Amino acid sequence: MATATATAARRPRPGVKETLYNWEGKDKTGRIIKGEMRAASESVAKNSLRRQGVIATKIKKQSMSRGHKVTDKDIAIFTRQLATMMKAGVPMLQAFDIGIKGSGNPGVSRLLNEVRNEVEAGSSLAAAFGKFPLHFDKLFCNLVNAGEQAGILDNLLDRLATYKEKILAIKSKIKSALFYPTAIVLVATIVVAVIMLFVVPAFKKVFADFGAELPGPTLVVMGISDFFVDYWYLIFGILFGGIFGTLAFYKRSQALQISVDRAILKLPVIGDIIRKATVARWTRTLSTMFAAGVPLTEALDSVGGAAGNHVYLIATRHIQNSVGAGTSLTNAMQDSHVFPSMVVQMVSIGEESGQLDTMLSKVADFYEQEVDDAVAALSSLLEPIIMVFLGVVIGGLVVAMYLPIFKLAAVV
Repeated sequence: MATATATAARRPRPGVKETLYNWEGKDKTGRIIKGEMRAASESVAKNSLRRQGVIATKIKKQSMSRGHKVTDKDIAIFTRQLATMMKAGVPMLQAFDIGIKGSGNPGVSRLLNEVRNEVEAGSSLAAAFGKFPLHFDKLFCNLVNAGEQAGILDNLLDRLATYKEKILAIKSKIKSALFYPTAIVLVATIVVAVIMLFVVPAFKKVFADFGAELPGPTLVVMGISDFFVDYWYLIFGILFGGIFGTLAFYKRSQALQISVDRAILKLPVIGDIIRKATVARWTRTLSTMFAAGVPLTEALDSVGGAAGNHVYLIATRHIQNSVGAGTSLTNAMQDSHVFPSMVVQMVSIGEESGQLDTMLSKVADFYEQEVDDAVAALSSLLEPIIMVFLGVVIGGLVVAMYLPIFKLAAVV
């Protein structure tokens, strides 16, 4: 079976919405070939293949969601590539072609191909990105639009790539800090479930032949095990049902999201890291937007959502309203009561000196370093805590089950 690709056989006509199709057919020699091509409809694709001497047997519309998922990291890598190529003088459409061919993710290739076709059909780059809001958010499109309007698209793309990379770095550090304890708790839960359902009942049969009174800890563990064995379906049903139900309700309830975000910020150690990471994202986003020439009130419209915390989203909306009413950014941030005094003072210096974007960038750099240090300290702190946790839980169960054996050995 041979493979052919008809994607680039012709360029889309301006104003015509075309779709990517996967096809399979037979050539003039009867050999089975397959490939992909762009066409306005399935019938147009079939006619185009017929003109090329291919009898189509299967034609299927290719979904944007097919293949590998397009991640934030993929978008950051593409943004950096596009910025580098445009700074080097590579034409935009050619830069897209290079990005499409160079991507190892089929989903990214399809996405970039769609954006490229929109640009080639006459759309601005910002408008083309705006048609794919799941991958290019409002902040991304606003910055690209500002770069196009000012004629400094390559510089804005470079700033945008730096912004994306730094935000991804912060998210990665937060995830790495939470992954280890979460994995340990999950493994411990599975081990405890296995012990309760299979190991303890086996010991119980052995202890039944002893004819002696069992120690208190052993009786407690055996009682818990009996409950697990009798109602395991109920326990797991409530556990998984509660998790999925809570997650579903969380996605739909803004009030719950606000409450959870507020509670997270009050957690010891973890809350402090989340707060620092949120402030870093907030100041980094505003610095990037303001440096691009986006008006402050318009920039704040994108900043709140980029912070990733509803407490700061609500605070940003209040700040935006206050700034729109004539209040300085410094006073508005101070009145929100969610920013450290150092951040407010740096913003005040930036406003007075006319270097607000520079000061916000310095604040972001500082808090990103703070997050690095806090995550490193947390990792060192969690190791002994997790060891103690595993020792108490798993070790406690093992000791409780072996106490009767120790007691019997002492009597013998």
